[in-house]
Amino acid sequence: MTVLVPYETLLSLVTGIFRDRGVPGERAATAAAALCHGDLTGVTSHGTVNLTRLYLPLLDRGRMDPEADMHVQTDLGACVLADARRTLGLWSASQAMELACARASRYGIGMVSLRGATHIGCAGHHAARAVAHGMIGLIASNCGGQRIAPPPGGTAAMLGTNPLALACPAGDAHPFVLDMSTTVVPTGRVRAAAREGRTIPVGWLAAEDGSPVTDAAAFDRGEARLLWLGGDPETGAYKGFGLGLLVEILAALVPGAALGAVSADGERDDDIGVLALAIAPDLLRTGFADDAATLFDAVRGWPAQDPGAPVVYPGWHEGERAARFREHGVPIPTAVYEELCVASARMAG
Repeated sequence: MTVLVPYETLLSLVTGIFRDRGVPGERAATAAAALCHGDLTGVTSHGTVNLTRLYLPLLDRGRMDPEADMHVQTDLGACVLADARRTLGLWSASQAMELACARASRYGIGMVSLRGATHIGCAGHHAARAVAHGMIGLIASNCGGQRIAPPPGGTAAMLGTNPLALACPAGDAHPFVLDMSTTVVPTGRVRAAAREGRTIPVGWLAAEDGSPVTDAAAFDRGEARLLWLGGDPETGAYKGFGLGLLVEILAALVPGAALGAVSADGERDDDIGVLALAIAPDLLRTGFADDAATLFDAVRGWPAQDPGAPVVYPGWHEGERAARFREHGVPIPTAVYEELCVASARMAG
């Protein structure tokens, strides 16, 4: 069962909870928008369900510093290296993208390489901040020292789910937003299925001998491993693993964040690395905005096998869902809404 919550009410509720934990006001609002983005777009595995399961415990245990500021360590104009200093990743990833956009407005491209970050939530939300500036935004983030998936042929987990996201303007239509883990699915989707008692499709998890696992709870019991994009080596798992390493290089090796393959504690996602890249095509040539609109209009107008299921691009369905939920309310699972209310009641107490 779900509760329909007006978006502004949900945003205010989560902002207040973050502020109660010591997160400064404007920063709390930015973090709340990043977290609520998951529910607003239907990516509920990365939405408010994680507030009491992930973010508040990190704050309460001192693994996340609510008041820390990013510290710029190297500034080369178009390129910046910064230490997030364990601040709230939902905020610092957005700040990194805003800084990248500011530099791109001067140089045509801006890159912020971040280490010492914490969990950033939906990578696509942060990448899409560039679209508001008429730019292309790219976010890559590793999982710090956490090891979740083994390499093809490996017997032990090496890397995290290592998400990658790119956002691009699409004229007056919803922006293109590709937001993906380099594993078949992120761990959040597996755990959501486990909480709901649902079986999962063949191809998400495998036992140590490679046989498929459809019991979502087997993952947290240590009885199943997450598969890379491509599934098996014969169907392209090396591509998914290669993309995972690509993110590890860009997001962690460059800034000097924790590397899963050499971390001392593979259970903790401390010292996450983030790459925020912004490109300002309008500084390179005229006509980019019109060409982008033409491209994505062409995608949406492509002949479809089923007229009732037109061809669309990544970000379209999420954009439609967000528009609908902003108007009619965001569906929040009843249990999650009750958790939010309990966390909010602490402020009154």
